[in-house]
Amino acid sequence: MALFRKTRKNALLRRNEKPLKQFRLQVETELEALTVILQWFERIAKPLLLKKWFWQCQVALAEGFTNTVRHAHQNLPPTTKIDLEVNLFVGCLEMRIWDWGKPFDLEAKLKSLRQNNQDPLEKEGERGLLFMQELTDELAYIRMSNQCNCLVMRKRISGLSFVVCYLLFVICSVVRCPLFLFRD
Repeated sequence: MALFRKTRKNALLRRNEKPLKQFRLQVETELEALTVILQWFERIAKPLLLKKWFWQCQVALAEGFTNTVRHAHQNLPPTTKIDLEVNLFVGCLEMRIWDWGKPFDLEAKLKSLRQNNQDPLEKEGERGLLFMQELTDELAYIRMSNQCNCLVMRKRISGLSFVVCYLLFVICSVVRCPLFLFRD
């Protein structure tokens, strides 16, 4: 399936740029927390993104979280915290998930999956990484100095609709109007 076979170089991740807005959530290592995460993300992103972009980011976030629970934290207690962050930049939405599992080489794993001739939709597992790569513009897995790992997913967003939605968001945040009911 050509859709999943393409290669893509990660652009440099923005390290020093301050986001326009930042949202954080912490949950325990349990798949049931996915409902809370998706509701949280919907309140943040749905008013700002076109349907297609919202759906793509939502699926990538869900795949990233479930991979964290099932793989990175598989041998850790369910009380182990998972931190999530959504950062809104001009022209970009960034999602980060921190885990305390063992690091792995994301690029090598993706390369291995792409070299497999089997259709990824026919496989029982390992599709999530391919989905995350396909649905985002940048994907990285970084080992941090405090021995945790950070999955970074970025989606470029642009156009007049984003600008208008963001301006409404800012105005409503300042005047406390009920149009946007989410606050972090």
